Amino acid sequence: MKILHFHKNEAKLVVENLDDLWYLSNMIDVGDVVEGRTFRKIKIGGEDERSQKIVKKPVFLKIDAEKVEFHRYSDVLRVSGKVAEGKEDIPKGSYHTFNVEEGTTFTITKPEWLKYQRQRLEEASREKRPDTLICVFDREEAYIALMKKYGFDVVAELKGDVAKKADVKQSSRNFYDEIISSLQEYVKRHDIKHVILGSPAFWKEELLKSLKDQELKKMIVLATCSSCDKGAINEVLKRPEVQSVLQQDRIASEINLVEELLSEISKQGAAAYGVDETENAVNAGAAKVLLITDEFIQRMRQEEKFSRINDIMKAADRTGSDIRIISSEHDGGKRLDGLGGIAAILRYKMNF
Repeated sequence: MKILHFHKNEAKLVVENLDDLWYLSNMIDVGDVVEGRTFRKIKIGGEDERSQKIVKKPVFLKIDAEKVEFHRYSDVLRVSGKVAEGKEDIPKGSYHTFNVEEGTTFTITKPEWLKYQRQRLEEASREKRPDTLICVFDREEAYIALMKKYGFDVVAELKGDVAKKADVKQSSRNFYDEIISSLQEYVKRHDIKHVILGSPAFWKEELLKSLKDQELKKMIVLATCSSCDKGAINEVLKRPEVQSVLQQDRIASEINLVEELLSEISKQGAAAYGVDETENAVNAGAAKVLLITDEFIQRMRQEEKFSRINDIMKAADRTGSDIRIISSEHDGGKRLDGLGGIAAILRYKMNF
């Protein structure tokens, strides 16, 4: 994300990639003012619907945000609300949706930018394109995933032949060639710097032996997983041999924080979870790190219960807590959702 300017309560931004939309979905609140150029769909033609066609007309809009929607597998962030200002034919006070996409230049004005929101904005402006590919496989199937800032996207699923015992080596070798070919394609397409190769047993070492591409071989880090499915990707992300590659990565950091939280909970230590416990800990100034999943935030907004959560986040900001919004896409986020979607690692143990 590019920050064109940040002055007082106003930030003018340019969306540079789809990961920016995830950051923005957790940054734009109800009551914020969003303004910029967007597109309005207009029907032109006669009264007969068959002769009509829909065209997109660029319009300038200023909207008081009432609803923010982002679906991870779409390429648009939708901000809906009342029109505060429109220079074309959209009357003030009417409802409209502002679509934020890759390449959109727009302005967010907030009553107050919290410290963690400013930090996330700076973080998004520093982020580079994801440069890590993960492949988990055995002799029957393979999953290739591209790391994203909010989780990972499975970009390929490959199926091998389950051969008779006499043909296992030949069948596996052919499947290895298919996996290697796919890895080479995605490395080139996404300018990948690191490839994490995970498998049960010895399959990863066998594939590495058959790999002749020396440039690709230099990128590879081997990891062990107990199975081969999409869940194995989360398992690989926790492996110590992978941490050196992912130590600067948001996902690895998020998973480690959730693991720390679960460790404290298991020994009845310095942790709080659920809305009530977490709110009490934050208000007491005991929260060192406040953890909230993006799924929980979206759900609270949809149920119109976000004001309480927003107050907790503001209190955490005032008392110096590190506020971390955790993606529900990876295993760490899913486990945090299982605890209610909100928790805190504490500075000291509290009795609730």
